Amino acid sequence: MAFTIFVSSYTNDVYTISFDNDTLALKSSVQVGFHPSWITFHPQDKSLVFAGLEQDEGKIVAIKYDASGEGSIVGQSSSGGKDPCHLVVLKDDLLIANYSSGSIAVLPVSKNAPYILAESPTSLITLTGSGPNQERQKSPHCHEVFLYNDSEIIVPDLGGDRVYRLRKDEGAWKIDSHINMESGGGPRHVAIHDGYIYTVLELKSSITKHSFPSSPNEAKFIGQTPTMFNPPPLPNDMLAAEILIPKPNATYTVPYMYVSNRNDPSPEGDSVAIFSIDEPGAPKLIVEVRTGLHHLRGMEFGGPDDKYLVAGGANGGGVKVFERTEGGKNLKVVAEDTTIKAPTGFLWM
Repeated sequence: MAFTIFVSSYTNDVYTISFDNDTLALKSSVQVGFHPSWITFHPQDKSLVFAGLEQDEGKIVAIKYDASGEGSIVGQSSSGGKDPCHLVVLKDDLLIANYSSGSIAVLPVSKNAPYILAESPTSLITLTGSGPNQERQKSPHCHEVFLYNDSEIIVPDLGGDRVYRLRKDEGAWKIDSHINMESGGGPRHVAIHDGYIYTVLELKSSITKHSFPSSPNEAKFIGQTPTMFNPPPLPNDMLAAEILIPKPNATYTVPYMYVSNRNDPSPEGDSVAIFSIDEPGAPKLIVEVRTGLHHLRGMEFGGPDDKYLVAGGANGGGVKVFERTEGGKNLKVVAEDTTIKAPTGFLWM
């Protein structure tokens, strides 16, 4: 069975690639502008994709794909800030994490033309605060808008060492509460499973686990663990990036957590760290899978029962598809394309 995968990048293009058994091939690309580093579907139409252009004057671009995977730009607007690095769509709202501005923007969108309904966001929430790392934490840096449910989103602030919980109240998004993280940790991305929230601390290359009660009840710290077996002394350039917990299913009955590590000096490239999370306490690292990728940023599960994981190297190695093995405790490469430049994120069609 052939799958279509869309790929965001640190080039000017969003790529369309085809994956079929052991073959991965570039089908087409659409030029959208500088650094379309994150892409997301409209939840009611997977042929409608929104890209954030990670640049000083941040932009949002809407791309419509035909049945063959050929895309064309059908709308664009301002992101309301600098360097939009993450997006999510909730039917009528496109929520934007503007990294350098430290703001969360809300842009009205539709699954129907003209797709983007305003020239700029109609609402903007600007965070405040800073952290001890003066190179990376002089101001707030929103790094993700994670959709928890239709009325709540989670926003890790790498600059302020907080994870914010926002709720929609009377049609407007508002900060409801927050979770404090380790000083200097730099929260980047989150995953939620079985009543717990797991947070990647990019600047410490570690994972925290907190209880996740309904907001504004206080989240309790459970534990923290490194994202690699032998972390070098801090500070270093090895920065954790993505965190994923695919839902258990008939094929993969036990939940595992998968975390990408970047900038590893190993000749075997960056690693995907796999954690056991079904015991009390902090996640337990069970294996690091070397990928041959360099500066591994985004990755995404797809295929039947989330059998496959696609990942890429923004600084080399192209794109690779891995198959989950040993019930999810390991990964093996099944396809790769080293010609795709600077991949940063993925969507399975």
